[in-house]
Amino acid sequence: QVQLVESGGGLVQAGGSLRLSCAASGRTFSPSHMGWFRQAPGKEREFVAAISWSGGSTAYADSVKGRFTISRDNAINTVYLQMNSLKPEDTAAYTCAAARYYSRGLDRRAAYDYWGQGTQVTVSS
Repeated sequence: QVQLVESGGGLVQAGGSLRLSCAASGRTFSPSHMGWFRQAPGKEREFVAAISWSGGSTAYADSVKGRFTISRDNAINTVYLQMNSLKPEDTAAYTCAAARYYSRGLDRRAAYDYWGQGTQVTVSS
């Protein structure tokens, strides 16, 4: 059994910062790539960022490039999303995802095996 638990969401004013965390737990489970997706009310779920097992390869949606940074700590099976210069349009439920094995297309939901329940990020103007 694998469980992903996100934390760090909350309310922040425009221009502020938040750091999301996602911890993966499970017996003998060490995630391959991990990623973040988000979904705003009335909008489709969209890719935000992904990171390889080693952390040597990352990918970002154009909408967050230069403002968000994804990182991970494999010792504790945790992935982070540092969000700076937040905008009201960043408001969404952010969900963490993890995969057992590497595959191409890390911006697609099909590349991931496990999903968290999400954490809400609200950016006020």
